[in-house]
Amino acid sequence: MNSLRFKALQEAIARQPIDVELPSNRVSDFFGINVFSYDVMQKYLSESVFKTLKAAIDSNTSIDRPTADEVAIAMKTWALDKGVTHYTHWFQPLTGATAEKHDVFLDVVDGKAIERFGGGQLVQQEPDASSFPSGGIRSTFEARGYTGWDPSSPAFIFGKTLCIPTIYISYTGEALDYKTPLLKALNALNKAAVPVCNYFDKNVKKVIATLGWEQEYFLVDEILFSARPDLVHSGRALFGANPAKGQQLEDHYFGSIPERVNEFMRDFETESYKLGIPIKTRHNEVAPNQYEVAPIFEEANIAVDHNQLLMDLMDKVARRHHLRVLFYEKPFAGVNGSGKHNNWSMATGSGKNLLSPGKTPETNLQFLTFFVNTIKAVYDNADILRASIASAGNEHRLGANEAPPAIISVFIGEQLTKVLDGFEKKVKGGKSSEKKSIKLDIGHIPELTLDNTDRNRTSPFAFTGNKFEFRAVGSSANCAQAMLVLNAIVADQLTKFKAEVDGLIKKSTSTEDAIIQTLRSYITASANIRFEGNNYSKEWVKEAAKRGLPNIQTTPEALEAFVTNKAIKLFETQSIFSKGEQEARHEIQAEIYTKKIQIESRIMADMALTQIIPAALKYQNLLITNVKGIKDIFTTSRSLAGVEVKS
Repeated sequence: MNSLRFKALQEAIARQPIDVELPSNRVSDFFGINVFSYDVMQKYLSESVFKTLKAAIDSNTSIDRPTADEVAIAMKTWALDKGVTHYTHWFQPLTGATAEKHDVFLDVVDGKAIERFGGGQLVQQEPDASSFPSGGIRSTFEARGYTGWDPSSPAFIFGKTLCIPTIYISYTGEALDYKTPLLKALNALNKAAVPVCNYFDKNVKKVIATLGWEQEYFLVDEILFSARPDLVHSGRALFGANPAKGQQLEDHYFGSIPERVNEFMRDFETESYKLGIPIKTRHNEVAPNQYEVAPIFEEANIAVDHNQLLMDLMDKVARRHHLRVLFYEKPFAGVNGSGKHNNWSMATGSGKNLLSPGKTPETNLQFLTFFVNTIKAVYDNADILRASIASAGNEHRLGANEAPPAIISVFIGEQLTKVLDGFEKKVKGGKSSEKKSIKLDIGHIPELTLDNTDRNRTSPFAFTGNKFEFRAVGSSANCAQAMLVLNAIVADQLTKFKAEVDGLIKKSTSTEDAIIQTLRSYITASANIRFEGNNYSKEWVKEAAKRGLPNIQTTPEALEAFVTNKAIKLFETQSIFSKGEQEARHEIQAEIYTKKIQIESRIMADMALTQIIPAALKYQNLLITNVKGIKDIFTTSRSLAGVEVKS
């Protein structure tokens, strides 16, 4: 066994980087070349149909079948021009992975084969709904389900297949995927946020949620990966010993990227750019063999699709480089786990960031409105937000090594704390300070400006300048789970805020005074969720308990928040889930958790019986043989010396 292990190590060490040639030195030359983008649509669609389609996407209205027919023909023509042979509805069932069934562009008419793809095939397909997790909504004797085209997320070419992003629902209309409820939550946010924006700007007609995710992952050589059944089947090492050198010297973070890894990164980045995924950042993470990739912010629905596509893409590209990607949250004990930090904000249809404080946040009433309402939403629904990131893998990660704890709290920084305190108490001194510079007394170094607040990497929900960073999301998770909950609770809170403000206005209070009065009450009511200190400390656990903040440690316990009367009412009110859908999802997630634990326990038993115990017995026999040899040597020596030896 040792010789095989050393042979595997030698092979891994001997691997050379695989050179990757870029289509061009300018990413802009090939960015989105495999995406059915607006530019492509204008080329392949008539002007009238293009305008109709774009208007429907912008205004979130339905597309009629004649328009769908022409779009389908254009998609097919574009795909065939690029050498594509098949098409598929690309969807996100509750397995956590993506799904696809490929069909060829083929029909037979009078014995002759022709390429055909119409509006019917574009708009709707029928996968088996009983073979995916449904929580009892679908069973084998009632298996029909449908995928439906999502025009707001552009179709793309992956390999030789045209992929059409779709929702996935049952024959009776229940959501069986991540995309459907996310779209409903985003729609709910838009409906709730626009009237609030209209207090400040009557021209606002649309509000979107934006998302910038940070994907962390580990890389392992394929031959070493294949030698570990636990990595292969569960994604994490179930047995092992801490190495003499792990991350304790803190020399891997932001270090020089290994050449082989760098070529892998260049390869998947190139493929990502072709698919319109705006990758911006790459770097070494804290743990050995841990890395991170992050894109530019996008509209939340598209960002979620791009993250799911990227994870699939990274896995495929890694195999070309004889590597394996580990997205599991805690694949190795004793070093950092991996998260998928969700940087979330809201923006108007014209692109104005509603969570941008500006130079004077203390007088920016629109910013304060959305900022305070978000904090209030998190405070009132901390248990539901905690449930949105609950999983078997994340359970191992939360609470250490730069991963936030299970206690949901909000960090806003010193300056904004002063702003809210002053705003709440109607006193001067709540003004935020101007940005300061750092004087280094090194003449040739340009002036460095300080941000208004520090960063708190222990906080699960931290404000980081013009957005909130939801750090508690796990690296293997579909972002849609956390995003649908966050957008739903903020939509619900904004709806309540609008009702309260309008109620005060009806009592002859001015609009501005009504907003200020309501915000002050929210700042007071949600103060307990705000925490600026060390979330890892034992003192915080005690303090959080005094504040009444939930500290839910296990996944099964956390998932219960999805089926409380509060959660059921919230999601039903916002038209996101029915009670039956919520109960089904609770059952699915609890079942997935149980199955993953079962799989890990079976792998542990198998490894113990087939690898560890045999190795231990072999070593034990080696020791016995060694002891016998030593005994024989000393027995012979003493006999030769004429000394009587007794057994």
